[in-house]
Amino acid sequence: MTDLGPSPDRLWRKIFGRIIPVVTIAWLCSYIDRGSLGYVAVPLSKDLGLSATSFGFAAGIVFIGYVVVPVPGNLIAYRVGARTWITGILVAWSLVTAATAAVDSAATLYLARILLGFAEGGIGSAILLYLSFWIPRSQQSKALSYLFLVNPVSAITGALMASFLLSHDRLVLGLAGWRSVFLTEGILSLLVAVLVWLLLVDKPRDASWLTGPEREMLQAELDRDATQARAAAVTSARAPFRDRRVWALAFANFAITFGVSPLVFFLPKMITVIQHSLHNSQAVLITIIPQVIAAVVMTAWARLARRRTPVAATIIPATAAAVAIAVAAYASSGVTFVSAVCVALAGSYSAIPQFWRLPPLLLSGSAAAAGLALIVAGANFSALVGPYVTGHIEDLTGNFRDTLLLITAIMLLGVVTIALVGRSALRSQAAGAEAGIAVNRRRSRTRTTSASGSSTSGAAQR
Repeated sequence: MTDLGPSPDRLWRKIFGRIIPVVTIAWLCSYIDRGSLGYVAVPLSKDLGLSATSFGFAAGIVFIGYVVVPVPGNLIAYRVGARTWITGILVAWSLVTAATAAVDSAATLYLARILLGFAEGGIGSAILLYLSFWIPRSQQSKALSYLFLVNPVSAITGALMASFLLSHDRLVLGLAGWRSVFLTEGILSLLVAVLVWLLLVDKPRDASWLTGPEREMLQAELDRDATQARAAAVTSARAPFRDRRVWALAFANFAITFGVSPLVFFLPKMITVIQHSLHNSQAVLITIIPQVIAAVVMTAWARLARRRTPVAATIIPATAAAVAIAVAAYASSGVTFVSAVCVALAGSYSAIPQFWRLPPLLLSGSAAAAGLALIVAGANFSALVGPYVTGHIEDLTGNFRDTLLLITAIMLLGVVTIALVGRSALRSQAAGAEAGIAVNRRRSRTRTTSASGSSTSGAAQR
């Protein structure tokens, strides 16, 4: 019987069944942890005496760590192993999140949020780096679409948990509902840290759950991608900081996510401003509606986007999101506002995973560790300033219209940036592919010449 070798479909099923669920759950926990402040905004602000500006500051200040940590964190992860680094991050932030249940003033809340940012700030970039060791370019769109489902799924999960705990005050150890939210999230994150340590390995060569031929097949495809990238991409750790295209992608990531953070933290409050009769726990439950719709649209768009370039697959939904946010700014009813938010979140969440198909076209090797972290920091800086700006503008104007219009303008700037930088990235990819083919041809000729020389030498000896 002829050995046909390992099946690619079976290989991808194994990887997507083992790697993707674990890293997705880890990232899911971070999204829930950092976004849960929005669900408890009303009771927490009342108990601690926070204004809208103060609350926005507390919501955004967590992202100081998210801006500072990713680059050095990824360089550490590259050396010590992403699995070890991700596990450490999970343990650190679980302890900080649980401790947040004990805050008793604005100052202690600010301190807890700063510590949370530094504890979990490297998780996103570390996971993206980890996936670069496992997922070849041919599978990236599918993998990233699954991974970034954490955006809507975390909002749905967090809203359900928060709504339940807020509705059942004093259920957990006699704590106020909003304090119970933080304690529960900390315990869950600690359990996920154990899961990551037990189920993940750093590189394909360490995966006992893959056969030898499967490991070789996966590594061969990863090596082919690396050969193309080295021919056209940035490869040294310092080079991304000198490349204008990488900085432009960081800004584009800032712009796309600028429309998400204010909605994550202020959406329940926005809904209660328009529908005064709603209780906070009811408004939290309503936020699930756009998240469910976003998850469905995001999954459908991922299938369609595989046949499109990364540029088109990103700017189409991002543009739709920007327009929808402008519509939400002028909405006069709760139904119109929530409908517009549904389109806005569906567009933003659909654009984000497609955007992450662009950086691998420009970055390879140790540059990927630094460059990916720099681009992630763009989104984190967006999340740092977005909530503060939103709260400050609300305090000044008494509404959210100006904030939503500002979001629209910034997102459209991001769309233009992606269109310009994306074309350069695609040209680099084409050049890299041609260079990779040339390298393979030279290697083939070298092997042929070597084999021919060996045969001639053997004949002479005989």
